[in-house]
Amino acid sequence: MEIDYKKIKVIGFDADDTLWVNETYFRDAEIEFGKLLSSYETINKIDQELFKMEMKNLDLYGYGVKAFILSMIESALEISNHQVSTKTIEAILNIGKNMLNKPVELLDGVEEVLKTLSKKYRIILATKGDLLDQERKLEKSGLTDYFHHIEVLSDKKEANYSKLLNHLDIKPSEFLMIGNSLKSDILPLVNIKAHAIHIPFHTTWAHEQVSEAETNGKAYKTINTLTELLKILN
Repeated sequence: MEIDYKKIKVIGFDADDTLWVNETYFRDAEIEFGKLLSSYETINKIDQELFKMEMKNLDLYGYGVKAFILSMIESALEISNHQVSTKTIEAILNIGKNMLNKPVELLDGVEEVLKTLSKKYRIILATKGDLLDQERKLEKSGLTDYFHHIEVLSDKKEANYSKLLNHLDIKPSEFLMIGNSLKSDILPLVNIKAHAIHIPFHTTWAHEQVSEAETNGKAYKTINTLTELLKILN
């Protein structure tokens, strides 16, 4: 089914793994964490227990590196039966600090796409995660001036997007969301009658994965690179 984008006036962009690299750093951190706890459990079991802890804590801590650090510490205590050393706890904290201090690595074509599209459309950033961390990354990215509005959401469900569009007086039919997560950036928008374009990233957090059944019959487009947007929207 061909999708008509002629009515689009506002384009929203996700940030992590859409504009810049993010999930790769979490995967690297999980490997480091597994090595630190390897005397207590197998790497596979450590990965499973950490993910379970993240899901358990999601409503309390939300998303982002700081929430991840707290879940790593709590997992370390649980996996080791509270035998983990203070030195290991310090090493876990350092994993998190290193993540927070990572340079912002823009994905290919990001600035070209934002520069071009901002001449024709209102551009907004709609991301989730820790406010301070996302503000830091945005400042480091050098992309701030391309956005008419920046919103760091506590979550990306239909209600969150509806509230954002109402607040900015944007009709769903005139809004297009761009992102790498089907669960967070695509399906909620399609469900509120807005538009969405999916740009997959090479790695996806398990929590963001969806089944084929959830995407069946949903009207959205998938492209391989950000620069393909220029062919679709110009």
